[in-house]
Amino acid sequence: MTFTSLAFYAFLPIVFAGYWLICPPSGGAAATPRRVWLQNAFVVAASYVFYGWWDWRFLALITVTILLSWACGLMLGRLEGQKARKAVVAVALIVNLGILAGFKYFNFFVDSAAALLSAIGFEAHLPSLRIILPVGISFYTFQALSYAIDVYRKRVEPTRDVVAFAAFVSFFPQLVAGPIERSVNLLPQFLAPRRFDYAQAVDGCRQMLWGFFKKTVIADGCALAANNLLSGATPSSSAVLLGLLCFSFQIYGDFSGYSDIACGMSRLFGIGLSRNFACPYFSRNIGEFWRRWHISLTTWFKDYLYIPLGGSREGLARTIRNTFIVFAVSGLWHGANWTFLAWGLVHAVAFLPLLLAGRNRRFAGTTVAEGRLLPDLRETLAMVSTFAVVMVGWAFFRADTIAQACRWLHSLFLGFDFRLPPGGTHALQRALGWIAAMLVCEWVNRSKPYGFAIYPKNRILRRAMYLAILALMLFNLSERQTFIYFQF
Repeated sequence: MTFTSLAFYAFLPIVFAGYWLICPPSGGAAATPRRVWLQNAFVVAASYVFYGWWDWRFLALITVTILLSWACGLMLGRLEGQKARKAVVAVALIVNLGILAGFKYFNFFVDSAAALLSAIGFEAHLPSLRIILPVGISFYTFQALSYAIDVYRKRVEPTRDVVAFAAFVSFFPQLVAGPIERSVNLLPQFLAPRRFDYAQAVDGCRQMLWGFFKKTVIADGCALAANNLLSGATPSSSAVLLGLLCFSFQIYGDFSGYSDIACGMSRLFGIGLSRNFACPYFSRNIGEFWRRWHISLTTWFKDYLYIPLGGSREGLARTIRNTFIVFAVSGLWHGANWTFLAWGLVHAVAFLPLLLAGRNRRFAGTTVAEGRLLPDLRETLAMVSTFAVVMVGWAFFRADTIAQACRWLHSLFLGFDFRLPPGGTHALQRALGWIAAMLVCEWVNRSKPYGFAIYPKNRILRRAMYLAILALMLFNLSERQTFIYFQF
């Protein structure tokens, strides 16, 4: 079941009504532990229906992840010896990462080993498996692992409430594509009573609408243009440039649109999720970009990989090494293909000048053109150059092979051929128009949590805007694409 499917449009109102009927919006009964437990059980049941809609067999894997991580948390809370605690957290890591690796990377490594042996003159017929990749396995595995690690580090107390913990791992708005939540933020919300907040729910619906706009209008519209421009063996320079531009906004509209829908939807249930995107294409260097893009994954790798490796505390050489390791792992997290590894390494190389100059934390916590309507020339050049680097990285992310990405970049920088492919001009014009409209909305709201945070105060204008967006969404139903990040 996806957020843009007809089944989901029927599913959400039913779940919303059932959730608040179990725990009424007001009154003393809403605060009883029994009602909170029933509410959480209802969330788990709804999440299992939502996730099992793809393939009911996926439910066994997420159940194993939930029960194993919960049990490890309980054991870590009871054990005092450091060796025993390390053994328990090691079990959680090995089993969860083993399941992830088996489903996501087994065939990748087998095929890569066979290709390497073939290249040096040995013909190998290694076994491969026909494995269906469970939707969102990378997301919920990392979320469950963070709980076990945080309990081991004594940053959170283990919970005895397995239903609340199951709700924390399987909460359907963010189950299959994040944000990757930490137990310190999300789990206490399932352990505490929730009350319906009308203003919060209305704002959540507005954020959902913004997310649907980015997905169905921006991302799906850009997908048509990008697919047309990047098709064929040797697209022209202009086709590659415009194709990568459209893909850059396709993946942004697709993934950040999902995150906005998830965050807005969770607010309907009295749950707050972490912000996952903060206008990343207005970043002034690659360091700022990664503080604004897929924030929950970036901070996960920082806390559970970069810092344990030594972070930036052990000299420049170790800092560079740790940065390359994190980006290499981040690339492979996105998919079992050498193109994703290359994408990660492109960003690692882009980080090098910042690390060498000691300016990787520049612009942290600031907003471009803060207090001004427009950026100055220096800020504009910084944003454009950062976006250009990111767009080069997207060439590897979008391509099927590294060779294909290299052909695109060769055509872009050395081809000097400015023909556009026949057909598809109308789709390109529409995509560019909607990209411009989205950028205007995001620029106006760049210091706000989402693009519709500032909206017309006049009720008639506001409703007209909502109806116009709904009409655009319906108009683009025939162009609907699946969410890109579901494959991860």
